[in-house]
Amino acid sequence: MKFMKLGSKPDSFQTDGNNVRYVATDLATDIIVNVADSKFYLHKFPLLSKSARLQKLVANTNETNTGEIYISDIPGGPAAFEICAKFCYGMTVTLNAYNVVVSRCAAEYLGMHESIEKGNLIYKIDVFLSSSIFRSWKDSIIVLQTTKSLLPISEELKLVSHCIDSVATKACMDVSKVDWSYTYNRKKIQEENGNDPNWNGVRNRPVPKDWWVEELCELEIDLYKRVLANIKSKGVLSGEVIGEGLKAYSYRRLPGFSKGMIQDGDMTKHRSAVDAIVWLLPEEKGSVSCSFLLKMLKAAIFVDSGDTAKGELVRRIGQQLEEASVNDLLIRAAEGEPSVYDVTVVQKIVEEFLRQGQSPGIESLDEGDQLQEVRRPGILSAASKLMVAKLIDGYLAEISKDPYLPLLKFVDLAEMVRGFSRPSHDGLYRAIDMYLKEHPGISKSERKKICKLMDCKKLSVDACVHAVQNERLPLRVVVQVLFFEQVRAAASSGSSTPDLPKGMKDLNSGSHGSSRTATTNTEEDWDAVASAEELRALKGELASLRLSSGVGSCDRNGDGKGSVDKAAVSKMRGLLKSKKKIFAKLWSSKGVQGENSGSDSSESLGSGNPEEAKSTPSRNRRHSVS
Repeated sequence: MKFMKLGSKPDSFQTDGNNVRYVATDLATDIIVNVADSKFYLHKFPLLSKSARLQKLVANTNETNTGEIYISDIPGGPAAFEICAKFCYGMTVTLNAYNVVVSRCAAEYLGMHESIEKGNLIYKIDVFLSSSIFRSWKDSIIVLQTTKSLLPISEELKLVSHCIDSVATKACMDVSKVDWSYTYNRKKIQEENGNDPNWNGVRNRPVPKDWWVEELCELEIDLYKRVLANIKSKGVLSGEVIGEGLKAYSYRRLPGFSKGMIQDGDMTKHRSAVDAIVWLLPEEKGSVSCSFLLKMLKAAIFVDSGDTAKGELVRRIGQQLEEASVNDLLIRAAEGEPSVYDVTVVQKIVEEFLRQGQSPGIESLDEGDQLQEVRRPGILSAASKLMVAKLIDGYLAEISKDPYLPLLKFVDLAEMVRGFSRPSHDGLYRAIDMYLKEHPGISKSERKKICKLMDCKKLSVDACVHAVQNERLPLRVVVQVLFFEQVRAAASSGSSTPDLPKGMKDLNSGSHGSSRTATTNTEEDWDAVASAEELRALKGELASLRLSSGVGSCDRNGDGKGSVDKAAVSKMRGLLKSKKKIFAKLWSSKGVQGENSGSDSSESLGSGNPEEAKSTPSRNRRHSVS
């Protein structure tokens, strides 16, 4: 730490009691200076030779013959006045980063300018600041912190702005010129762990670009905001480096931030910090991680930040949503809400993500007196869409555990990414199954609505096995799963697609006939949950199907290809024949009507048709499958 000594005489100030200070000398004191609750017994001559204010105050006391003056509003109080008084007596005074600002403000208050005496205190302090303090990294930060308690005079004297510019300039300096000490504990360096293969025992590590961020975390948010704004305005550091600074400050100054929450405390102070950090975020996409932005959004919601701050976070998160994890998206609902999670804010985030993929458009930019048109292309890649689709599938599976989650919110969010092509719908099936498990009381139509979200053709073999045994799914879904598994097995064995009854074909193709009343009872059977007996029958057939297709595919990689393939095809045909008997019972009430028997079956779950098939209410009974 830098320091400066003024004066050469020994310090002869002494204390008589708690609030009385005097100079030990043979000369009798001739003036009493009251500073707040302290009394200073001093001599007029040394004080008046250097202080314009004391000259005026003493002149007024001479008129009243009291010999006592009062100073109640000097910056820094009695301690700062004592430093100035010692300087007037020529006693040794040591200035450092902790007392230089308060001494400067007190000297300004007392009017200790060059016009009163050459080499006065103000001049000497200004030289010390410019030649020593502002050239030191750590001293500049310490001095900046001390200015806060001395506002507004420290601002009026431009001490705050000089400190801020000093700190910002050093933070933006080329790392090759950083030759002062700094604190950097955030990352372990390879050579310190003994993992650097090029380390020969000599410590010669480069200075990291974000070397400055930890010490700035000591600043209160108002000063930190001004320093970071100054750093950004210089345009030297990248958005990623500034983002590292904001991340470090958030973890240090917002208790509980690392856990995605804010612990109880001064909510006004925390809100100011959150709003300032959001305002300071670099414009560059990816300057901070999506996980950090989501933590910041959770904090903003918790401290009740304004719509502007929350909207900005939602916009930025939407721009890099593919980087998020399911845990990041689990944002707690506000107190008093029945639901556990805030699904609405996640929908807004997905909307921002989708907005990036809008068709190319034209934007108008004002360039002086002319309007220039700039083409804005859609920028969503297939990879980004796939990652977001999987992310939302996982998110839906988690929030489905909430017994108070409305079906509409689940369906609306799933619909937002339904157009994103993905090879597997296993994640979506898991979410749907979880919702059906946690919400057993939903109606048939609601069950049908949620199941329409997934494409049975895109379920893996394991998911198909689970679906066929799933008593929570409507019978139509179980049959569709079984049918598409058969189609897949037939294709892998080289045989043709199984020939199923007309009603079954209509179920999977989504065809609609003209006779709606003819299939009312069958439609209700399809929408009903499959019975245990029906599931056992279908499960047995699927097991046989998997066995036959598995043997065929294994043999194709070895010898005896032709004979095993023929056996697989023969087994498949046998399964289909037995399955026709099961399907026949499901259409038994109207199966004799031929073309009309399946004409009103619901469309395929993978057809993408958002409309539900209509049917007329009929008697509520089930067909068991033997």
